[in-house]
Amino acid sequence: MKIYSRTPEFMRVLGFCKNLNVKIKNVEFINVKLPEEIVREEYLGNFDQANHLIERWLERRLPNDLRMRLIFEKERVKRLLKNYHYDEETAINKARELIDNFTNEEFYTLRDKGFLDYIMVDGKRMYEERFVQNIAYAIPDYQKRMKKDKSREESRNLNDNRLGELLNGDKPKEYKVRAKISLKIVEDIEEEKVKVWLPFPKEEFQQKDVKLVSASHEKYFLASSDIPQRTIYFEGKKENEYFVEFEYVIKEWVNTVVPANTEEINNYDFLSEEPPHIIFTPYLKKLAKEIVGDEKNPYLKAKKIYDWITLNVNYSYVHPYALYENIPEFVACNLKGDCGFQALLFITLCRIVGIPARWQSGWYITPFLASPHDWALFFIPPYGWLPADLSFGGRYKNNQELREFYFGNLDAFRMVANSDFMKDFTPKKVFWRNDPYDNQVGEAETEHKNIYDFKYEIQVLDFKEIRR
Repeated sequence: MKIYSRTPEFMRVLGFCKNLNVKIKNVEFINVKLPEEIVREEYLGNFDQANHLIERWLERRLPNDLRMRLIFEKERVKRLLKNYHYDEETAINKARELIDNFTNEEFYTLRDKGFLDYIMVDGKRMYEERFVQNIAYAIPDYQKRMKKDKSREESRNLNDNRLGELLNGDKPKEYKVRAKISLKIVEDIEEEKVKVWLPFPKEEFQQKDVKLVSASHEKYFLASSDIPQRTIYFEGKKENEYFVEFEYVIKEWVNTVVPANTEEINNYDFLSEEPPHIIFTPYLKKLAKEIVGDEKNPYLKAKKIYDWITLNVNYSYVHPYALYENIPEFVACNLKGDCGFQALLFITLCRIVGIPARWQSGWYITPFLASPHDWALFFIPPYGWLPADLSFGGRYKNNQELREFYFGNLDAFRMVANSDFMKDFTPKKVFWRNDPYDNQVGEAETEHKNIYDFKYEIQVLDFKEIRR
C-alpha cells in the first residue's frame, strides 16, 4: 500500500491544487471508517475537538485512503454544519410559518418521537434546513396543513391528468420545451476569474432535437451529447451572470412488455459495483435475495425490487449527497430517501441480481415549474433500456395503476442532462464539486478553490405539445 506524508506531492495526489483534476471515480476512500475518537466527538457535537483530532491524525504516516478520508471529513463537516443552521427558536418559528396552526407543544412532541431532524452542536440542538417539509412527508396529516405552493399544485394536477389519459388508452405525445438556467456567484472571493458549468440537455432515449438558443458569453464550450454528464462551460468574472437557453423535444416513454418474451441477460455494462455508493454489501445482497426470492425472469425480478421500494420507502428530503458514506444502504436501513436515493437503491439491487441498471437525471419540468429530479433505467432484452421512477411511483402507494405506470414508463415532464452517476465533466472540474455525483443546477470554481455559494434560477419559457 502506498504511503504519503503531508507533502506538496501528497496534496497533488489528492487534487487539492489547481494542476490536478479530482477524478470522481476515485472517491472510494469515502467508505473508509474514521478513527473512533473522531466519531465519538462528532456524535457528541464537539466538532471543533473532532477537527483538532483530525489534524493530530494527519501528522502521522497513514495509508493514502485513510489520509484522504480524514481530509475529506473536514470538508464534510463544514457542509454538514451549513445544512443544520436553525437553532430551536428559529426552527419553531419556521414550522409555524409553513404549517397552519402549529404549536410549541406539537414541536416538542414531534421531536421526542423522532420526527425532527437535528444534530447536537456544542451542546445545542441545531435543526436541518428542510426539517419542516420532512414532517409532512413522514406524517400525511401534516401534508394537509402545509402552506400550498400554487406552481407545485398545478404541476401535480397536470401530471395526474396526463397519466389518467395515458392509462385510458391515449397515444404517447411529444412536447417541445424551451428553458433557461442562470447562475450568479454570491460568495465573497478574491479572484476575478471564475469557471462555470451549467447542465445542458442530452440527445438520448426519449429526448431529441436539442438546440442551443442563446448563452451569456460569446465564448463557451458545449460538451458533446455522448458525455455522461453534459454541460456548457464558461470562463468569466465573478460579477457576471452565467446563463444558457435551450430547447429540445421530449416524448412520453411508454412500453408494453410481455414478461414471457424476455431473453437471458449476457455480459453487459452497468452490472458491477461502483464505490462508494453502488456496493454489494452483505445486507443489500441479503435484502435483494429476500425481495426477489426464486424468481428467474429478469423483468419480474426488477418489478419485485420496484414494488418493494415504492411500497416500503417514504420520500424524504436529504442532506447534500456528499455527506453520505453509502446512499443505498442508508435508504435500505432508514426506509426513506429522496428521488436519487431511491433510484440508487433500485440500481444497486438490480445489479446484485444480475439486471443492468443505470442513472438518468436532470429536471422535472412542466409549464409551471422546473426542479432537479433523478430516476433510473434498467435493461431487459429484447426490449432494451426501460425507465423506472421510484419516487414518483411511491407517490401513488394507494393507487396501484398509477404506481405501476412508473415501472417501464415515464411521463414527458423531464429534461435529461445526465445518463450516468459520478462522472467527470468535460472539461474536467479541478476542485471538489458541490455535488460530486450529479449535476442539475451547475458548478463553479476559481483557479484556486471550489465556489460553494451561488444562486441559480430555472425558467420555463415555453412548453407545448407537438401536434402531428
